[in-house]
Amino acid sequence: MSNITSATGTTDTGLSPNVAGALAYVLGPITGVLFLVLEKRNEFVRFHAAQSITTGILMIVLSIVLSLINTVLALIPVLGWLAAVVISLVMGFGGFLLWILMMWRAYSGDEWEVPLAGLLARRIAS
Repeated sequence: MSNITSATGTTDTGLSPNVAGALAYVLGPITGVLFLVLEKRNEFVRFHAAQSITTGILMIVLSIVLSLINTVLALIPVLGWLAAVVISLVMGFGGFLLWILMMWRAYSGDEWEVPLAGLLARRIAS
């Protein structure tokens, strides 16, 4: 969902909404909570702060699950180790790309929803 008009106006942080929205992702849930607490009026910034929190928590949970899977896979010689390495690389690189994409979309003025995390973020931000 793209909503350029909400990326304009004033914020309680003194930053432009697109900058505040992008900065909400910098340290994941930490900056997400910070901007959610500081920003009371601008729905654009609040959405991105909430999405930073939900996406960060979901990524942490996914990392824990994949670590457990990798532990089991590591018990299988060679192929298990290879699968564990591939899963770890895909998760790390995919998470990094998602992080960059979310910051870019916020800076561009888009309210792009990450599947699942975006729906939760809408509930938190309102």
